[in-house]
Amino acid sequence: MRNRFVACLPAMAALLLLSLVPAAAQTPKPGQAYNPPRMADGHPDLQGVYDLATITPMERAAGSKLVLTKEEALKQETARAGQRERGDQPIDGNRAAPPKGGDGSPGPYGNVGGYNSGWLDPGSTFTVVNGEKRASLVVDPADGRVPPRTPDGMKRITALYGRPTSDAQESNDPGLETAPGAYDDPERRPLGERCILGFGSTSGPPALPDYFYNNLHQIVQTPDSVMILTEMVHDVRTVRMNARHLPNSFRFWLGDSVGHWEGDTLVVDTTNFNDKTSFYGATENLHVIERFTRVDAQHLLYRFTVDDPATWTKPWTGEYAWPATNQHVYEYACHEANYALGDILRGARLRDKDAATAKASR
Repeated sequence: MRNRFVACLPAMAALLLLSLVPAAAQTPKPGQAYNPPRMADGHPDLQGVYDLATITPMERAAGSKLVLTKEEALKQETARAGQRERGDQPIDGNRAAPPKGGDGSPGPYGNVGGYNSGWLDPGSTFTVVNGEKRASLVVDPADGRVPPRTPDGMKRITALYGRPTSDAQESNDPGLETAPGAYDDPERRPLGERCILGFGSTSGPPALPDYFYNNLHQIVQTPDSVMILTEMVHDVRTVRMNARHLPNSFRFWLGDSVGHWEGDTLVVDTTNFNDKTSFYGATENLHVIERFTRVDAQHLLYRFTVDDPATWTKPWTGEYAWPATNQHVYEYACHEANYALGDILRGARLRDKDAATAKASR
């Protein structure tokens, strides 16, 4: 986690306005193709550390457009900066305790004592692709919405309520009535909470912004393999270059990734997921194709296509920029002194006892 200083609003507004104009190196001059630095084998050098933080959501509001105007982007980014600045203000040590059960705030903690916002790093700007501020990651379908689910997909996502998925954040307490058992079994807790995979499908594939913290990804490249390290929670993907997929009997949390080059674009094809990852409620037959293209000295363009005919009525595609950074990737010691899971189960048992006592006294 990082605690990044947020400037005062006037200064932040000025910085945001400057950020709306793409840097000269971000896009080659018209009619001039970008020639990336190359490895010894002649392929583009994609190596480096990238910060995936962005406020661009996966989907956009129905009927809205993909590209934001400078004024629209500035207004929303300035508002987000103001929200962050307010959240970073010192907390009164003499404040009253929050109401029992929380105050109804969105998120996993209901404002009863989760992270202060100073510990969070959800991003502050929209992603820029082709010099455009984007309002959604999804670009196909053109409406910026994930396609409808199949009937079986709808049944599955309903059945998965309260069950771990690779894209789950720390979950709200669904209550005894709506999802009995969600706090009875540690394997029903979200994968990120159990330190198996990072929240929000940040480890991928597809690798998405987690809108939370620890946004860094590092790429290390050789002729035979490409490693993608995710800062949260510790996930490492190894892409086997010019290889065949393993037999279907081999199943993995991050799938089986094989890669090849199409011109200057690294194409990664991933299958063989296990039946526990369940990205957005998908089956283990999920198929993800990713494309990594260096578009200038400081940015990769990351594009992904998701296909699972048993879950969605058609494949869908998203894209966003991966800006390079000089920040360091830190260890995410997720299980170090982590008493939360045991406390969750003990709390659930105490709640069971209180409910039984209240019922007996009626």
